[in-house]
Amino acid sequence: MSPSPDDIRARLAARPPGRRAAPGAQVEDGLPPLPRGDHDLEPDTWIAGRRLTPASVLVPLVAEPAGLSMLLTKRTPHLRDHAGQIAFPGGRAEPSDASPEATALREADEEVGLKAADVMLLGRLDTYVTGTGYEVTPVVGLLTPPLVLTPDPEEVAEIFQVPLAFFLDPASRKLMSREWKGRSRQFYAYPFGDYFIWGATAGMLNNLVEILAGEILP
Repeated sequence: MSPSPDDIRARLAARPPGRRAAPGAQVEDGLPPLPRGDHDLEPDTWIAGRRLTPASVLVPLVAEPAGLSMLLTKRTPHLRDHAGQIAFPGGRAEPSDASPEATALREADEEVGLKAADVMLLGRLDTYVTGTGYEVTPVVGLLTPPLVLTPDPEEVAEIFQVPLAFFLDPASRKLMSREWKGRSRQFYAYPFGDYFIWGATAGMLNNLVEILAGEILP
């Protein structure tokens, strides 16, 4: 059974967001543990002192009659960063954005035509650092059908939904590996039909699942 929006709001409020360490991160030589990010399983890929670009994504939960579902996008194949990947609507912060929430809502409007007035904000997940140099604030929002969405053809190839219950099922989360720059790298993924959800999106979903399940994922 999917948790209720009120339950999700309460769980997010009980766990103040911020630049938290990844599960299992260790303090070494007196330094703080690394924040969550694409480096969670491969800490040696972390680049200390790198300048990070602030960004936000909207983590959109849709209140369908059968239960909550997650709205996701498939990025177009010609983009510079994360081309062709499954992603939440979002992007880098602009000087005119008043908050991470404002960034997430503006980007969701630009990418999929979702209006801010149609989003009920529930809270934030932990900050997430990507390998491409973004420090992302994930903002969780609730959408109520019917939805009228218009994908930006330059950025979004497809909009689709996945039941939240799929992500809450431990069997859906896979630990996988691939060759990258001459060595094997591990990463988490949520394969769903023809969609392969991995990278930063999978990492932020892991965080949401931890909060909703009330436990730290291994």
